[in-house]
Amino acid sequence: VQLQASGGGSVQAGGSLRLSCTTSGRTSMGWFRRPPGKEREFVAAVSWNFGDTYYADSVKGRFTISRDKDKNTMYLQMNSLKPEDTGVYYCAADRSNNILYGTDWSVDSWGQGTLVTVSS
Repeated sequence: VQLQASGGGSVQAGGSLRLSCTTSGRTSMGWFRRPPGKEREFVAAVSWNFGDTYYADSVKGRFTISRDKDKNTMYLQMNSLKPEDTGVYYCAADRSNNILYGTDWSVDSWGQGTLVTVSS
């Protein structure tokens, strides 16, 4: 599965960005991020066929994950951005549903990463 992420950029705190990830589809898909100097962390996931979603506590109520099956594209709408949301965001494809529990152990494809910078 090839993934192509886009949509990163620089915004001020409180602003919004939308990330996109084109894909040929998988059982489930999601977004992870790597803040500067930190380990990669889970952000959000979606079941490709049924649309079930799961979010990290840190982004609940601010981020929305969705997918358009006709366009083979997954989105991450990020609102009310905070400086701590800064990082490289990666889209991921999971051959099962484990990503819906916030884990990456069954992720078998990663996008190239797109940088999000939120300034205070």
